[in-house]
Amino acid sequence: MEVLVLYYSRTGHVAGMARQVARGIDAVAGCQARIRNVAPLQGAPPADGPPLVGRDDLVECAGLALGSPTRFGNMAAPLKHFLDGTGDLWLSGALTGKPGAVFTATGSPHGGQESTLLSMMLPLLHHGMILVGLPYSHPELYTSGTPYGASHVTGLDGNQPLSATEKTLCVALGQRLAQTCLRLHGPAE
Repeated sequence: MEVLVLYYSRTGHVAGMARQVARGIDAVAGCQARIRNVAPLQGAPPADGPPLVGRDDLVECAGLALGSPTRFGNMAAPLKHFLDGTGDLWLSGALTGKPGAVFTATGSPHGGQESTLLSMMLPLLHHGMILVGLPYSHPELYTSGTPYGASHVTGLDGNQPLSATEKTLCVALGQRLAQTCLRLHGPAE
């Protein structure tokens, strides 16, 4: 069963997190990550990296991991724009009952990570999705991250790579999402 990892990334930090979340999904037998990104509102989409998301990606997925950089404590505009265009999927119930998880990156530890994660959860709740976070059984949460979803601090200059702890939490989020997909939908045939 395929689990969609959908993100917007301008500088590559969220894209790196998406790859780690996908590693966690792929580590669960019976699940496979499908990585997609959303187009920027201005300019051309990235020349390299995964394809742009299509509506079929959302309909066909067994679950969804959604990632965005923080923009003033909110998800980035390109991701919000994409989600705002999914009203017909809401009306048809295409995502109802599917598990969803969120992840984000920001410049500082208090740069709005939790509010950004919450802002991404709102459309998922409206779509009838089941939210999956990170429980404190992951000891890494006592030093980094958030139970709302995986997070990364890029540093104010944007040069801070994902730490080992942040990678661990991204992988754990992907695994938890994939395991929830299997529990809800059964093993793929």
